[in-house]
Amino acid sequence: MNVPGRPLPQITAENEFFWTSGSDGQLRIQECQSCQALIHPPAPICRYCRSRDLGVRAVSGKASLSAFTVNHRFGFPDLPPPYVIAQVGIAEDPRVRLTTNIIECDPEDLKIGQTVEVVFQQIADVWLPVFRPASDGETAALPVDEIAPQDFAKHVRPALSEKRFEEHSAITGIGASRIGRRLMVPPLSLTIEACEAAVADAGLTFDDIDGLSTYPGLDMAGMGEGGVSALEGALGLRPTWINGGMDTFGPGGSVIAAMMAVATGMARHVLCFRTLWESTFGEMLKQGKMSPPGGARTSSWQMPFGASSASHTLALNAQRHFDRYGTTRETLGWIAINQRTNAALNPTAIYRDPMTMDDYLSARLITTPFGLYDCDVPCDGAVAVIVSAVDVARDMPKTPVLFEAVGTQILERTDWDQSTLTHEPQVLGQAAHMWSRTSLRPSDVDVAELYDGFSFNCLSWLEALGFCGIGEAKDFLDGGKNIARDGVIPLNTHGGQLSHGRTHGMGLIHEAVTQLRGEAGDRQVKDAKIAVTSSGGLTPSGVMLMRIDS
Repeated sequence: MNVPGRPLPQITAENEFFWTSGSDGQLRIQECQSCQALIHPPAPICRYCRSRDLGVRAVSGKASLSAFTVNHRFGFPDLPPPYVIAQVGIAEDPRVRLTTNIIECDPEDLKIGQTVEVVFQQIADVWLPVFRPASDGETAALPVDEIAPQDFAKHVRPALSEKRFEEHSAITGIGASRIGRRLMVPPLSLTIEACEAAVADAGLTFDDIDGLSTYPGLDMAGMGEGGVSALEGALGLRPTWINGGMDTFGPGGSVIAAMMAVATGMARHVLCFRTLWESTFGEMLKQGKMSPPGGARTSSWQMPFGASSASHTLALNAQRHFDRYGTTRETLGWIAINQRTNAALNPTAIYRDPMTMDDYLSARLITTPFGLYDCDVPCDGAVAVIVSAVDVARDMPKTPVLFEAVGTQILERTDWDQSTLTHEPQVLGQAAHMWSRTSLRPSDVDVAELYDGFSFNCLSWLEALGFCGIGEAKDFLDGGKNIARDGVIPLNTHGGQLSHGRTHGMGLIHEAVTQLRGEAGDRQVKDAKIAVTSSGGLTPSGVMLMRIDS
């Protein structure tokens, strides 16, 4: 019987062979008949040779253990924590990695690279392929990166023109609503607060706004107010151009899209906004006033194995970084401690109490190697940014913040468990792309506001952007001095999402502008003229280099 709990796979004509193949104890993977590559998840075309001659291949069921995490926090009635979430590379073609569970073993005995073998757990009409340590001592090849982390710059497409769209716009206004835990106010109210503040900061009125841009435009699971339609309906605006959706350059993609709209003459003043009310949403769930997202069936290839959070995917990448480069939990701890130190100087930060390394290490585990303070703080709040045409920006009240370069190119697979091994996916390519569009170098940057949904996001961006070499974060972060406000690269000066609150990347843009204007008060970085800010990762992300004229 189907015990209520974790969502089961939604079986379709394309994936039925995979989710039901365990009925005879055999693991099956889609295969290209032209080049013999194994393809996962199933697709109508081979990603390697573009052939449509596809079939299904029965494989041995042997795999290499690519990475694993012990989940302590999340769970389902039929899969209570702790349990092991893993990625395994199929022996016949380790480019195929399955998210799965490891069973019948003590997690302390597991090691990256060991051989595992498939067994099946039947739940209703689904046979979940889970794995256990192999008993025969055979070895299986580990997956390797399609592009080595240090080689991404070699694969960036050159600019199509010497003219750069970044030159045509500037940030002229910023605003934020109140930010807090369980504010219990409608999310649209927070959106309007932030937008009113940004419009006033730019010296404009709502009648001047001819463009609206947001991410993701959803109003479920505490993700937002409902997007452009909700805001336009409330304010009675008449935008010439609008933008919204998740398939963009991370949460900051709304700003990059606005830059393009201004550069092409579609709009002169674009209001970009992002709202979260996850804290209130969580409280309303507890009170029975909201319904949880999702349902009994899912299209996710991770959730049936209890990998219900981005933390699980990133924990696997972090473990591989630890294994390859000697990174430790203390390495991540210096990021969390730095954020808290900066948050102590920010009156709008949610968590401002001092944090020591002992505090960090003793906090409850979420999913190894992540503890509580590696995770951002769910909150309620909204942030808004005005992107204006540069020819009018210089006559507006505040110092315009100019765009130097953006990075958006996707060089990695976007499937969470098929992508880059040792860093957060969708970071290395975008960072390399940005540097190809400017003559500035990492040593020119005065402030870095880098996405930190988890501490490991920050580490990935620091290495990708060249503030330290690939695999050198352990030494670079040791002691926290290099990322302090008076260090080599001041990092997340407002407290970041780990302490200020999860504003989904837009808060990082707000802080970058605040620093470049010299308006950050006690946390101000001296003579800040150039800032880099990133948003997203795992999903397509974006990174922006901004400056002010000297």
